[in-house]
Amino acid sequence: MADYETIRPAGAGARGLEVDAGLRAHMNKVYGLMSVAMVVTGIVAYAVGHNTALMQAIFGSPLRWVVMFAPLVVVFGFGAMINRMSYSTAQAVFFAYAALMGLSLSFIFLAYTGISIAQVFLVTAITFAGLSLYGYTTKRDLSAMGTFMMMGVIGLIVASVVNIFLASPAVMFAISVLGVLIFAGLTAYDTQNIKAMYLQMANSGDREWLGKSAIMGALQLYLDFLNMFMFLLQLMGNRN
Repeated sequence: MADYETIRPAGAGARGLEVDAGLRAHMNKVYGLMSVAMVVTGIVAYAVGHNTALMQAIFGSPLRWVVMFAPLVVVFGFGAMINRMSYSTAQAVFFAYAALMGLSLSFIFLAYTGISIAQVFLVTAITFAGLSLYGYTTKRDLSAMGTFMMMGVIGLIVASVVNIFLASPAVMFAISVLGVLIFAGLTAYDTQNIKAMYLQMANSGDREWLGKSAIMGALQLYLDFLNMFMFLLQLMGNRN
């Protein structure tokens, strides 16, 4: 993990201030892109979730499996192909993915009360802000924790697929608790990693790469937030 002080030459105060300003601008861009994506997801999820006919057409037919798994396919494809895209294309794909995710999550407006969705969203936002701030400011290297958390994500996916057939409330509860903890840890790790990647590439002058790096950083934090929100909703949400 790159340490901030290691890239600042001794006595290079002006250069250090330039890097500080560039880092702040980069992180603001990451959070800005993430926020726009969250708004897109929320609008689509709300609009579809309150359209009874559309919900019946999607989730009352085999189309629901396409809607549920399409975001997973798209995000892997996006990660693999972003280096071949222009910045504007990558940004458009990111926002299109956010809309698709909103379609996939629209069912929560049928499954949970609107008040509980709002309450859990607020709790998630406060928790996310604190964890991301920790990841940005801490001097501790979180690389080892990030590796462990990624292994945990794989375990969560396997356990979730298995529980589709078991339909065990106890297993679902355990998955939800572990999911919150894992994505809480990933929020701090991903924030630190986004910062470190910028510091490593700050002198490259490759604005296109830095722009796409901001999009990928926004995508990582967006997924951390949404997953933490969904697991908290399963634990704390009041069902209709």
